[in-house]
Amino acid sequence: MVAEIREQFGVGVVVDLEKGSRGVFDVHVDGTRVFSKHEQHRFPDPGEIVGVVAGRA
Repeated sequence: MVAEIREQFGVGVVVDLEKGSRGVFDVHVDGTRVFSKHEQHRFPDPGEIVGVVAGRA
């Protein structure tokens, strides 16, 4: 997913991965959560996070 984000938005994008526990998988953009596995009950589909980030631009 990191590679997909950098491919779409360039290497200047900062992507931080934080090791969590209990299956947490959240994606935040500028401090705002844009995806939560806990809320969606699934992992994001390919391209889904890139689409959400692009929609916020």
